[in-house]
Amino acid sequence: MAQNYIKPTIPTNIVVHLGAPDDPNAKNISVPFSEYIKNVASSEIYPNWPTDAIKANVLAEVSFALNRVYNEWYRSRGYDFDITSLPEYDQTFIEDREFYENIVQIVDDIFNNYIVRDGQVQPLFAQYCSGKDDTCDKGLSQWGSVTLANQGKSPLEILNYYYGDNIEIVYNAPLADNVMSYPGFPFQLGSAGNMVIILKRELNRIRKNYPAIPENDESNDIFTVETENSVKAFQNIFNLEPNGIVDKGTWYQIKYIYNSVKKISDLNSEGISLEEAELLYENELNYLDQGIYIRLLHYLLRTISYFDSELPFLGMPGNMKYDENTVIMVEAFQRKYGLPVTGVVNNVTWAKLTEVYNNVINSIPDEYLNYEDEFFSGRQLSNGISGDDVRRLQKFLLQICKNKKNIPGVRVTGIFDDLTEQSVRVLQEILNLPVNGVVGAATWYDIIQYSKNA
Repeated sequence: MAQNYIKPTIPTNIVVHLGAPDDPNAKNISVPFSEYIKNVASSEIYPNWPTDAIKANVLAEVSFALNRVYNEWYRSRGYDFDITSLPEYDQTFIEDREFYENIVQIVDDIFNNYIVRDGQVQPLFAQYCSGKDDTCDKGLSQWGSVTLANQGKSPLEILNYYYGDNIEIVYNAPLADNVMSYPGFPFQLGSAGNMVIILKRELNRIRKNYPAIPENDESNDIFTVETENSVKAFQNIFNLEPNGIVDKGTWYQIKYIYNSVKKISDLNSEGISLEEAELLYENELNYLDQGIYIRLLHYLLRTISYFDSELPFLGMPGNMKYDENTVIMVEAFQRKYGLPVTGVVNNVTWAKLTEVYNNVINSIPDEYLNYEDEFFSGRQLSNGISGDDVRRLQKFLLQICKNKKNIPGVRVTGIFDDLTEQSVRVLQEILNLPVNGVVGAATWYDIIQYSKNA
């Protein structure tokens, strides 16, 4: 599967708050992003300026707005908009204003281009100021850009003059719906995936300013006991309920503090490096993708469809390739639950799959109760976790230990201890699974099957 990054996209629409952030009487309006930039440019610069000065200003305006959207600057503070209409906070936006024809043409050409600093991912917080001077306390001088354009400087040279030589222009960024980063469901002990990777990185960066937060191992995507302790420490520091669960409130409080300590909305921000933006998996699972997450997808779909006659019962949980049967199952699931029927598993489909699977295993019909122990609980089991699902796992490990004697051993305590982890690692190597000592759906299924043959 190709490597994936949290890269900026151009939002199809941007939500503008027509007033100060805390003004409850100001309304929100949603406008196409390109129309927003045409409005700002027509409100802040003159159409008779040199073309290269207009282009430099438009690139700054695009980058400024994308910085607000990409970092969820307002949404992480609990607001339901992306940017305000006031220059005291953001950029000038005037509802229903007319646009200048030459500015429209320029924006149509470059609204999906933006500025970044070398080695960083987030769009530059491209501050600028008006006034008749060629200089500005911070950022680009709009009138100064006219002087430089009249001297024959290109848009990039104008931007270099004000923002430094270590910037570049990203061209033709893709357009996409503006989706909030919170996945739509809380994640906690036993969760896994890209959201956990992001959480660990942000908590580790916050820890530099708040050392009471324990450090997290970023080498895996599992929400472990270590991660739970970090979340609880964060929640304690910032007056949230210290339950170790990352709900929407905790997620955006973490993002708000992360943005603050990295000074994301600052011209000289610490910035987000490419390494920090790297993800383990694609944001979407699609046809012909391969890997352990496809196996998990198959397990969930197969279990759900086993108890629901309206869904096709196809494929095997051991299959690690997103094939034609996977597409059929995914489309049928999406159709039943009112999701866009795409055959692609994005965050919305994944959240619904998890919800439906949990409902299924929590209401297993009586005739299947003898097999209840075989169903995966839905959470990744790792060192330090305790509960009935760990006890069930240990019973299967004990069965293997008694008959095969090829694992270190196990104590049926309901606590995932070092001995349990050692045994899991040995079995993962035998079963040709990733050797990480964590029991997800694929490892769970294979251990159950292996124990039956022991």
